[in-house]
Amino acid sequence: MGGLLPLLPLLLLLLAGALPPRARARDLVARLTRAEKVRLLVNNAAGVPRLGVEGYEWWSEALHGVSDTGPGVRFGGAFPGATAFPQVIGTAASFNASLWELIGRAVSDEGRAIYNGRQAGLTFWSPNVNIFRDPRWGRGQETPGEDPAVSGRYAAAYVRGLQQQHAGRLKTAACCKHFTAYDLDRWSGADRFHFNAIVTPQDLEDTFNAPFRACVVEGRAAAVMCSYNQVNGVPTCADQGFLRGTIRGKWKLDGYIVSDCDSVDVFYREQHYTRTREDAVAATLRAGLDLDCGPFLAQYTEAAVAQGKVKEADIDAAVVNTVTVQMRLGMFDGDVAAQPFGHLGPQHVCTPAHRELALEAACQSIVLLKNGGGNNMRLPLSSHHRRGTVAVVGPHSEATVAMIGNYAGKPCAYTTPLQGVGRYARATVHQAGCTDVACQGSGQPIDAAVDAARHADATVVVVGLDQSVEAEGLDRTTLLLPGRQAELVSAVARASKGPVILVLMSGGPVDIAFAQNDRNVAAILWAGYPGQAGGQAIADVIFGHHNPGGKLPVTWYPEDYLRKAPMTNMAMRADPARGYPGRTYRFYAGPTIHPFGHGLSYTKFAHTLAHAPAHLTVRRAAGHRTTAAINTTTASHLNDVRVAHAQCEGLSVSVHVDVKNVGSRDGAHTVFVYASPPIAAIHGAPVRQLVAFEKVHVAAGAVARVKMGVDVCGSLSIADQEGVRRIPIGEHRLMIGEELTHAVMLGVEQLAA
Repeated sequence: MGGLLPLLPLLLLLLAGALPPRARARDLVARLTRAEKVRLLVNNAAGVPRLGVEGYEWWSEALHGVSDTGPGVRFGGAFPGATAFPQVIGTAASFNASLWELIGRAVSDEGRAIYNGRQAGLTFWSPNVNIFRDPRWGRGQETPGEDPAVSGRYAAAYVRGLQQQHAGRLKTAACCKHFTAYDLDRWSGADRFHFNAIVTPQDLEDTFNAPFRACVVEGRAAAVMCSYNQVNGVPTCADQGFLRGTIRGKWKLDGYIVSDCDSVDVFYREQHYTRTREDAVAATLRAGLDLDCGPFLAQYTEAAVAQGKVKEADIDAAVVNTVTVQMRLGMFDGDVAAQPFGHLGPQHVCTPAHRELALEAACQSIVLLKNGGGNNMRLPLSSHHRRGTVAVVGPHSEATVAMIGNYAGKPCAYTTPLQGVGRYARATVHQAGCTDVACQGSGQPIDAAVDAARHADATVVVVGLDQSVEAEGLDRTTLLLPGRQAELVSAVARASKGPVILVLMSGGPVDIAFAQNDRNVAAILWAGYPGQAGGQAIADVIFGHHNPGGKLPVTWYPEDYLRKAPMTNMAMRADPARGYPGRTYRFYAGPTIHPFGHGLSYTKFAHTLAHAPAHLTVRRAAGHRTTAAINTTTASHLNDVRVAHAQCEGLSVSVHVDVKNVGSRDGAHTVFVYASPPIAAIHGAPVRQLVAFEKVHVAAGAVARVKMGVDVCGSLSIADQEGVRRIPIGEHRLMIGEELTHAVMLGVEQLAA
């Protein structure tokens, strides 16, 4: 654990109410020897018995529930497990920021409870807010998707829920990872331990770094983790411009910076970035690293000091940053039971409320990709199908562990898809159709599944991926379903006497064009990795208890896309001259299986613009002139204002949209607002960019007004080729849903000196 033993002098306890956390941390660090401080630079920090300070394990995980992936959490005894919410890519599909924060709060309750029981730490290295840039990435499932605005909002909401900061105190400490431009694990001879990501300043500013900025500035995260890879030739954990300059300097991180596990050793031993181990210590501490996940700093820092490569002040600064976070967590405030969250215990883990939230999150995560054709909806299944027999087939039909994805713990309980359907249908018949997800070889029991479908009134086919196909350390080489899964789906669809519902479990996108175009496949659902309640949520949607409202947080590309976009090419922008298609909906204009934001409902919604200004003025601070930025493609000119020179406070486009449910079922709907700048190609700007979104529940026949604000400096600005954010002056076009557009003319006012 960490914190106090009864031996600690009363002075530190007395200081708890008299001094701020950083001053208390400095006081404690001043009492330590150099050797004691060095042992605090690593994740398994040693105790200081002479001062009554216990050792502490910094590495705990809580990506979508308290997890025992790291050594800080130990399930067993009074705490056999924790609530397993949907994997993040699925939760992101809800586009519900309130839900994201509620999940964070539930995880925070459970994490603090397990800490009070001395079976967890309070420093959770979550969330993962890397951009899901390439559809093959094995860890894309851990992220909120491909859009930097969505990822940033998710980061801030989840961190607020986890930390629940009040007056500088923390309930738990979140950590946003992995900074930065990390989205390749192992692909075609390249791996994360050796990869040098060549990234333009423009892509860093408007894509890769954007979620981390939101995490630190808006979410006020207590930590950031640097990644294994290099960026433009420098390991991120040794990049002073990144760590001291950006994270702690520009964004004002109030917390610590930690390495991904063994990253310091990796850039010394694998990347050969420094000549000696002591040089590696100096590089990372001077860059601004505070904590090493791994033993490297504990082993070699004292030698670096002896060689004059590191000053003791560098060590002090790092340890003060970590101990300050511990102070804010109350680890040095005496009896845990007497502290604000000391009442939390086993009864607060896997509560009925948390289980219900896991189910609700899973329901909101499901995306309806296809539902019959035209007005001929095939879902939800009718009462006739409830009274009949439903066949449940496919390698995920009895999924348990597969439903929780990676970085998961031990769930409270599972509901499989078969069990979920069984709670609605009078009778079920089950055949796996494949022996496992790989579904390879001639011995697959496809015929048995076909026979089950032939005699059933409806068939649910549950297929997809799992951690043997996409995972940390494992990127995909194809977007197709594994093995003979597609053959299983098609054969069942041809034979079934009733409607066939295809359910996909995956983190990344899948090319399912064959099923999308198959008239015998009545409907398709994407469930992500839906967590412990996934089977119930799938059944709730299929039988109409829940009206689906999820939207895809990533573009679903066709298989052919892969040959045009090597994973190692980090460029976001398209390069038509070289046949490079660009990445994500912001820069890719080619064919898709399904676009970003796609998702159907059992009802229909209509938008009406209730309010939005036609004109807005950007006030430029005295002493700065408008820049004439040249579009080299069209040779036209466009005036813009650097964000750093604009008065940004309160500068927002207020957009009010009336959403009418024109169908016969109550439902939830996400209003998307995209923006296009005056000239889309200027500075390589996105053709369109999501600038606002809100989820709203609307009863059948009712109207709900959604009020959103579009931040001019943050959302209508664009990054130029040097990574400088500029606000284009002129007409910005807002696209609301699929049917509304609105023009906002931005002008500029020069303020007098």
